[in-house]
Amino acid sequence: MSICRECFHRGDHSTHDFNMFLSQAGGACDCGDKSVMKEDGFCSNHGNKCPRPGDVPAALMCVAEAMMPRLILRLLQHFRENSCGTQTTSDTYRITVQECEGYVKMLMEFNNMGDLMRSAMTKALINPQMYRNLVEPPFPDTEYGCYMAESNKMYEKALEMFPAPEPPDEYRHLPALAPRLQHNTLLDEFIFWTFKYEFPQNVVCFLLNMLPDQDYKEHLTRTFVMHYARIPLVLEDAADPDTLSNRVVHMSVQLFSNEALALRCVQQLHLLHVMVLSLRLMMGKILVQNTLHDPDQNFHYVIDCTRRVMKEHCYWPLVSDFNNVLSHKSVALLFLQDDALVDMWFEFLSMLQGMNVNIREVGGHIEFEPSSYYAAFSCELEAAAYPMWSVLSHLTDASHAPLARRIIAAALTYLQEWLDAVHFTTPHMERGPRESRFPRSRSPALMLARLARASSPARGSEVLSYPVHRLRASASGPMGLRAADVLPPHDLLALLAFHFPLHRYLAAFLCAGVRSMGLRAADVLPPHDLLALLAFHFPLHRYLAAFLCAGVRSMGLRAADVLPPHDLLALLAFHFPLHRYLAAFLCAGVRSMGLRAADVLPPHDLLALLAVHPLRVQVSSTSRCTATWARSCAPVV
Repeated sequence: MSICRECFHRGDHSTHDFNMFLSQAGGACDCGDKSVMKEDGFCSNHGNKCPRPGDVPAALMCVAEAMMPRLILRLLQHFRENSCGTQTTSDTYRITVQECEGYVKMLMEFNNMGDLMRSAMTKALINPQMYRNLVEPPFPDTEYGCYMAESNKMYEKALEMFPAPEPPDEYRHLPALAPRLQHNTLLDEFIFWTFKYEFPQNVVCFLLNMLPDQDYKEHLTRTFVMHYARIPLVLEDAADPDTLSNRVVHMSVQLFSNEALALRCVQQLHLLHVMVLSLRLMMGKILVQNTLHDPDQNFHYVIDCTRRVMKEHCYWPLVSDFNNVLSHKSVALLFLQDDALVDMWFEFLSMLQGMNVNIREVGGHIEFEPSSYYAAFSCELEAAAYPMWSVLSHLTDASHAPLARRIIAAALTYLQEWLDAVHFTTPHMERGPRESRFPRSRSPALMLARLARASSPARGSEVLSYPVHRLRASASGPMGLRAADVLPPHDLLALLAFHFPLHRYLAAFLCAGVRSMGLRAADVLPPHDLLALLAFHFPLHRYLAAFLCAGVRSMGLRAADVLPPHDLLALLAFHFPLHRYLAAFLCAGVRSMGLRAADVLPPHDLLALLAVHPLRVQVSSTSRCTATWARSCAPVV
């Protein structure tokens, strides 16, 4: 919600808890809008408190109603004239907007004159017949008619040149994803030029200042949705995507914060489909082959975090709007009930699963540490974690258990596909020719138990929950063990990823389902063999790191003596959104919606596979104590 200074002071807000700040960009004032704030908070010039002297004589506004459409058309003609130059760049767009700065200010002054003038402007903007009369041929055989014919050609050329999305065939029928835009009102074309000229601030403020008119707000929101799929294409080509992102969100947050209006857009214009497809299409252009495990057998593709889209956060307006609409419970429930939407979302999460693999450097120090880790963490947080928690916040009782089951099932499906794609089928690592598998008496868990018993009263069965720092402190003497007996194969920890959103989704929804939705864990947990795979990347590495730290710090061992071979620790990825979704919805379903864990958990063999990558993240984060990542990826690990 936003409110202007005058309305704030005229309203009775003396007893309210508020933070007041001055918007640098300006924009809409929500005073008088019942869908945004309560009528009790309206100032004396809005709502029932506003004095109404009576009906306005028809003749009073006839001049304004006749003049306003042509005033708005003149601004559109200016945009048309400057749209087809030899070079259309951000700089040329900026110059074009600066040339009409005074004209836009004049229109804003008309709007500030009050409801009557605003009504005349909004009626002109949303009247289809008015638009046809002004811009559609045939044009008269006059100088102005020739000018309008040429202007219409410029407009048609701009429409042809404006980039269009390329959605899958099954979604080409959606109006918002059509290859060519159709404009029926002055407002439709106004929004088109707003997109074309990269959301000029003065134009955005002009459009937002008329939002108190509810008919106009409805038309503006629907028109914005019809153009929404072009936002990623505009962001990709912008010279300053950060500023453009702020301007896009400045507009969209005003439109999608109204739950009733957002719900209508979802139901009638497929807003959620447009948002998810737009995000997926944007990220689908920057995919690279994943390098976790054996790259020769890995056909999974992930987002390239070194690309401009990631480093400049060009995706931010899309995920911000998505999180905004998911904050509405009615919209979030529709999202969860649509299998096609859930599938599209998990296809996007799969692009984040295992992204930004980190390679441990064991030779010389690298000269410059790459900054892609920041882009990867930001992307998973904003594009995967925030939507997950938004959805989970609405799943609070047993009636939502079927929805949690749906997400858990989707997470398990995509986790199984991911495990197949990365060719990870067993949590047991084969050793090289001169290496052997762990003897049962020398497994890592038993070695840790012996280590704990050798120097502390803690029992071996308690070591699995022993804090790492206590485990390190408890190791006080050598036990005659060889590093080769307790360390996993060399290629396990050389490649490290931190991002497993699929694991997180599974865990979160499992926990929520058991805790809040009445699910039984036994009904939703996957089989043990799958659990072992899923857990591989988390607990195993945590215990390994604890043992390594204990040996180096307390037992007089050298790191070189206990670290595994290079190719085991060299590759690491942090980003696994599919894991996150599966975990989150499993937890929510069991915790709040009455799901039984046994009903929604994947088979044990799949769980075993899914657990691997989260385990690796945990142990690699802890392994910094042994300085194993000192030469590369230090800020990440």
